[in-house]
Formats: sequence, C-alpha cells, structure tokens
Amino acid sequence: MSSCDYDSSCLPDLLPLYYRRLFPFSQYYRWLSYGGVTKNYFQNREFSFTLKDDIYVRYQSFSNQSELEKEMQKMNPYKIDIGAVYSHRPSQHNTVKSGTFQALEKELVFDIDMTDYDDVRTCCSAADICSSCWTLMTIAVRILDRALREDFGFQHLLWVYSGRRGIHCWVCDEAARKLSVAGRSAVAEYLSLVKGGEETLKKVQLSDPLHPFIRESLAVVEHYFIQYALMGQDILGNSKTTDKVEDLQSFFQSEKNPVKRWKKISGLCMPILRCQIYIQGILCSVMILQISVPIDLEELDKFDPFAVPTISLICEELDKPRTGEEEEVVEEEKKENEIEAAERRKIRDYKRTSLAKYVKLFDRFLDGMARARKGEILRKSDLQKEF
Repeated sequence: MSSCDYDSSCLPDLLPLYYRRLFPFSQYYRWLSYGGVTKNYFQNREFSFTLKDDIYVRYQSFSNQSELEKEMQKMNPYKIDIGAVYSHRPSQHNTVKSGTFQALEKELVFDIDMTDYDDVRTCCSAADICSSCWTLMTIAVRILDRALREDFGFQHLLWVYSGRRGIHCWVCDEAARKLSVAGRSAVAEYLSLVKGGEETLKKVQLSDPLHPFIRESLAVVEHYFIQYALMGQDILGNSKTTDKVEDLQSFFQSEKNPVKRWKKISGLCMPILRCQIYIQGILCSVMILQISVPIDLEELDKFDPFAVPTISLICEELDKPRTGEEEEVVEEEKKENEIEAAERRKIRDYKRTSLAKYVKLFDRFLDGMARARKGEILRKSDLQKEF
C-alpha cells in the first residue's frame, strides 16, 4: 500500500483518476433517479461539493448522468453531499419566486458516529477506532436494521461505511422519502433511548413493561455484551466505569472475574423488578446508540473497516499489467462507439480493483429496488383491471 494512503496532499493527483476511471456514475444515477419515478426527479436533486481547502459549493444540480459526470470530473470534489429533491432545479434557486423553492423529498438518513460512544469505550476516543470498539457499530446496525424493517416496514436500506469513523443508513423506500419533518422526528424519537451527555446522571429511562423496541434491542445487545463489554472493554474492572453505577463496588470485594461479577450482580438483582429494569438500563446505556462503501449485512460481523480500500490503493491497482484477455477487450473497444467504449472501459477498470465487490453490492441493492418498483406497477395494473 502506498505511503500516501492517508495523506490528503495526494488527493489532487488521485481524484482526477478516480472520477475518470473508477467512480460508479451509472449506479449513482440509477439510484438517485429511482427509475424516473416523476418528471425532473433527478434534475431537481441538490448536490453539494466540498472542494480543496474546504471550499463548499451548494445548489448543484444536473440534467442527467453525463452532466453529473462531466462536472464532477471537472471539480474533483473531496466530498459529495446528496441533498433533497426540490420543487425547482437547485441551480436556479435564485431565479424562482420567493417562498416557492421548497424541499419535496429526501431519503431518511441515519448517521452512526463512533464519537457518540466515547463514554462507553476504553480503548479509543474521538475519531480513533479499533476492532474492539467497532463492535458498537455492528450492534447499532443490527438494532436499527431490525427496527426499521420490522417496526416501520421499510425494505430498501442502504448501509454505507463512511470511510472514516461511522456508518450511514439511507432508507430509500418511497414512504420514507416522502416523510414530513414531523414524521421524521417521530421515527427518530421512537429510536432514541440514550439521552443526555456526560453530565446527565441517568441517560436511560425505562419503564415496566419494557417497550417492544427495547425488548428486541436487548436481545441483540445480550448477544455481544459479555465478549465486548465485559471482556473487551472490561467495564466492571475499570473504576472509571464502575463508579458510575450505584453501590457497585460493594459487590466486587471477593470477585475479580468480570463475567462472574456480572452474574453476581444479575443474580442479586433479578428477583427485584426495579433492579431488573436497572440492569437492562445498564445494558442499553452501554450498547445502544478513505472511500465510502456499501456494507453487506449478511457479512456484518466480518466487516473490517481497516480492510476497506483507500483511493490510493485502487488507483495503484489500475497500474497493474493487463492480462491477455483484457488486452483483447481493449482492441475490441477501439471499434465501438466512443461513448459505449468509455462506459465499458470504466466497468472493466473498477473490476480490476478492490472496489469491485462493493460496486457489486450496490448493484444488488439497486436490483432489489427495481424489482420492487416493477412489482408495484404490476400490482396497480391488476387492481385497475379488476375495476
């Protein structure tokens, strides 16, 4: 791996190559146009770019994939923010009548940031992460994915590693995209359990009986709790954490093993309902809440944020000598239409790099949405025939 993997000074040299030969523009366009769900849907989407020296450019909008591609290859953004779909083209927001430029739709997006867990991890802090505390991300994804699918009925969830210290979830169902501000707040409130900062004495408020969301979340938490919290983070052997729990020290005089300490606390408290809820509160307060790449939830427990390819790595992979088969493809492309050849060349390029499996995951997600759209169209067609 190159010595400039994490050196931002390399980006001006690497980004032009990345956007010219590796960025999955066709998948990006296919995602954000949703099959042309309504007229001007993609054209009215706002994009914001962060350029070199933290220059922020808002209200970018594009008519089609080709226009998006050309502009990104021209500007080479360090970061891309996907905004809402507006009533008018964002690039023309200054020309429309005051008050008529309004956001109409936006995916429901959740941002899980590792810095939110600084008071329940002892291994790292701030932007730093390691394989131990990354388990917190795995747990959060499991809990949110279950709740969004089972409690709200959403189907099209795109989970993405941010490339740094967190994970984003893009809920792409039509019902989610059309949620009002009040609706979004209601979903967020439903999923909120831990509230308050370090100065808050009791961050988790639980009732009896437990809300079904809490009960289901605890099942996920308990699966990881002993290995992560007791063994990995040693929360019952660390005075910084044990001091936060009332009267805990009195139980630790004769038992030093973290697992046995936990069993001892649980055994003493479980007969008493108030203490039972408090134990569950401890569990919940501990656990619940480069290149950006999709995450395969079927392989979530094996996901390694340190194995995600960097931009320098995939650009270096392009320099590897071509195989004989690839050389034959290049010769064939010379006979094709220039646009078709360029698109085929881009597909071939990313397939030669570590980016390939992540683009394949993205394609699988998009195929699932396309099948659902087709099924919905057929369903509506059949209903119309009946009447």
